Amino acid sequence: MRERAKKVILAPDSTGKRAFRPLHGDQRPVIASISTRRLAAAALGAVVLMLPSTLSAQRALKNSTPSELPPPKEIERVSLSGTYLAARHASIQRDSAAASAYYRAALNTATKANQFNSDLLERAFLSVLADGEMNEAFRLADRLLKADRNHRLARLIVGVRALKQKSYPAARQNLTLSMRGPVPDLAGTLLTAWAQFGANDAKGAVETIDKLQGAEGYAVFKDLHAGLMLDLAGNRKEAGKRLERAYKANATALRLVEAYGSWLTRNGSPDEGLKIYQAFDVQLPRHPLIVDAMNSIKSGKQILSPVDSAQAGASEVLYGLGAALGRRGDEVLALIYLQISLYLTPNQPLALLALADLYEQMKNGKLAIKFYERVPQGSPLRRNAEIQLAVNLDTLERTDEAKQRLAKLVKDNPTDIEAIMALGNIQRGRKEFVECADMYGQAIGTIGTPEQTHWLVYYFRGICNERAKNWGGAESDLKTALKLFPDQPHVLNYLGYSWVDQGVNLDEGMRMIRRAVEQRPDDGYIVDSLGWAHYRLGNYEEAVKHLERAVELRPDDPTINDHLGDGYWKVGRLLEAKFQWSHAQDLKPEPEELEKIVQKLKVGIAEETSSSADAQKQKKPGNGG
Repeated sequence: MRERAKKVILAPDSTGKRAFRPLHGDQRPVIASISTRRLAAAALGAVVLMLPSTLSAQRALKNSTPSELPPPKEIERVSLSGTYLAARHASIQRDSAAASAYYRAALNTATKANQFNSDLLERAFLSVLADGEMNEAFRLADRLLKADRNHRLARLIVGVRALKQKSYPAARQNLTLSMRGPVPDLAGTLLTAWAQFGANDAKGAVETIDKLQGAEGYAVFKDLHAGLMLDLAGNRKEAGKRLERAYKANATALRLVEAYGSWLTRNGSPDEGLKIYQAFDVQLPRHPLIVDAMNSIKSGKQILSPVDSAQAGASEVLYGLGAALGRRGDEVLALIYLQISLYLTPNQPLALLALADLYEQMKNGKLAIKFYERVPQGSPLRRNAEIQLAVNLDTLERTDEAKQRLAKLVKDNPTDIEAIMALGNIQRGRKEFVECADMYGQAIGTIGTPEQTHWLVYYFRGICNERAKNWGGAESDLKTALKLFPDQPHVLNYLGYSWVDQGVNLDEGMRMIRRAVEQRPDDGYIVDSLGWAHYRLGNYEEAVKHLERAVELRPDDPTINDHLGDGYWKVGRLLEAKFQWSHAQDLKPEPEELEKIVQKLKVGIAEETSSSADAQKQKKPGNGG
């Protein structure tokens, strides 16, 4: 069964989602030079992650998918209890669009029946806000404040609306009442200050920021936004001091780098600004915004401040907090902050990418695509949005369309390694192994002198070559990957297992697998490799020990359960073997594996035959398999 694509930056998914080896078929983290999550990372994300949580997203089902909504008139015909239950279910499924539609229908039904319910009103408000239906959110916020004048989130929304409309006194009044708790205090204070700035009170705005007391992490937020305000107000000297202090607090934060680098280039130090961008480029190579800034400096162009108005400054506050909260897992509050940010600045590329990425986390590819499509064509981030848009098309089984988009990107720029890799990953996920080996080869052709970060390109081509029965090419690629990144656990696991499976280099192969397990002792797939290697060598008791551990780590994987069944059979635990095979059958294995499992349930494993994996791979050393 194909695993959902993961975005990676020439490195494996840090969560170790899957061990890549022949035994489990092929999974496909999607390569891009820069992942969307890191592209859209909040400048102050690490700081926010240290703040206490004040609003937690409902813990949701991890493998849910968004539902298809019936027409509004059909929803309205459902009973109050029916629409309410549907809304609750949609919320649990993290389907913001469905939750919004059903909660609104339930609220309308209750209102018509004069059955006012404050809890229902609040749930409807939160759902429409998370779904970005701002006009409806404003209407419900007004209703909420009539029922509860101290509703803090409603005050925040009404305050932002006033700020957008440049009604700055009303904005300050409402935003001040929105604060209580670490994140709301920070957001409310900074937004209030931007409202003051909009009212031509830059000095008072900075004073409001400096009065804020709280978590240690507040300092960098305070310096950044005070610096941005002072910069816009023409107080260059003080702006430089604040932006420099913020930058020194975290020199790897994108928005801090942009703000300080921009200030330097506009205040007589373009070479110093270039150094700031170059230092960031070493830490996170080829970020489109940084590459664009460096090119601008070299061509003598001026780099503008990241914000140019009170509205843009307020949007920056909400974007930064929303992106960081999304990474922390506070999905509801993250959606709300990001949607409000886009209300203030609808075309802010980083906020659009952050929201698209958040929808990907929530398994809602359709909405992710919607926001990728909104990234402006002229933005340096548009190409990355196109790549991730294609990835999501593939997850929605619109693979031909995904390939066409990526092929166009590659045609327009044959050296675009990110687009080439993304297309190769889609081909690999679709088991087009000859094609993906060629595509990864094209990517390798753009590299020049390989560096450590390029190990994954060779690793993936090795996977495709192995699956295309070109073992000579596969072995060469895997060895190159290890040369670039010695002791990399995934490569150790793949190459070591392949050798053991072929009956060659047994000692070195087992050493590699053991080393991989030492590094990833809780990775069920790698642990399974060790167990299966022992099985292939006839060490059945030792195999069972490791396979049992692998099943504990990955109880829902059909292949690992199948392997444990094979191991049990070989040590004479026949009833347990059939139980494991039956369980593997229920876990929906690939069709070819299912057939073998069904056969084993009927007759077991005959002495003259091998297990499912062996039947799949009867290889001899050097046979090209």
